[in-house]
Amino acid sequence: MEDTTRVQIPAEVSNFYDRNLLDKATVNFVYNRFAQVRDLPANSGTDTIKFRRYGLLLAQDTALTEGVTPSGKQLSITDATAVVLKYGDYVTLTDVVTYETYDPILTETADILGEQVGDTLDQLCREVVAATTTKQYASTATTTGTITSAMIINRSEVKQAVRTLRGNNAKPIMSMINPSSGYNTTPIGNSFVGIVSEDTLFDLDDATGWIPLEKYPNKTGVMPDEQGSLANVRFLMTTNAKVRTGEGSGGIDVHSTIIMGRNAYAQTRISGQSLRNIVKPLGSAGTADPLDQRLTSGWTLTYVAKILNNNFLLDLQHAVSG
Repeated sequence: MEDTTRVQIPAEVSNFYDRNLLDKATVNFVYNRFAQVRDLPANSGTDTIKFRRYGLLLAQDTALTEGVTPSGKQLSITDATAVVLKYGDYVTLTDVVTYETYDPILTETADILGEQVGDTLDQLCREVVAATTTKQYASTATTTGTITSAMIINRSEVKQAVRTLRGNNAKPIMSMINPSSGYNTTPIGNSFVGIVSEDTLFDLDDATGWIPLEKYPNKTGVMPDEQGSLANVRFLMTTNAKVRTGEGSGGIDVHSTIIMGRNAYAQTRISGQSLRNIVKPLGSAGTADPLDQRLTSGWTLTYVAKILNNNFLLDLQHAVSG
């Protein structure tokens, strides 16, 4: 157990300081936004959820013969199961910290723990969607390990990804942005969503056809963290984007741009256990804390993410410029 003491939060040496200047560096959490939410009822006797998808029927292009009953078709189903897991963490504070520091320390701790929760969920979901079996390797690469430093993202790569998703009958997530009398009078069509790193965004900004956010025909329906559009994909940036460190040719980092359509994946919690903030006050540990010296603030949650259809999700792997 690691205690937060006056070593971590030293005594203030000045009479005044401006808390508003001490902003926390926070991540843009984006992966969970596009998942279906399918909660598992509490007390259901299981921690496993089953997702079921019915297959489409092939077109019937043979004409009926008079008086002859056709054989008909059978429905096909695909089941995907996922086990809901429990996660949690906590911070221990000493009594000295609580009565000497200027800050409302429990409130600050709750904020920091909340950021940790968001980061945890974002990364858990990211790892699931980045494992999709629908892969595209930039340029002439055929595997992650054959991606070279020159194989960066561009318009052609994005168009190819969109062609793949459309060919898989994936549906766009975002509706059209119509033109207005503003700077750019070209509409942005029904779009898939892409999630990129800050380094990938740097390269997209130089791609032919890139429309940055400030040049959108209008700002209706713009998503938080959206940066721009290219080839019917609207891109969000996050520092939590998937990076395959050292896995490319010559040990370069390979960046995964995730491009998705509607209903590609889902996330599940157990109802009533999606998130709990648990505070144990000074002295609550009984004889384990005989002098009321420690309190804890923590969280627990239940969560699992699951790909529903790999055909609606694509992992575009590429390098970034130096």
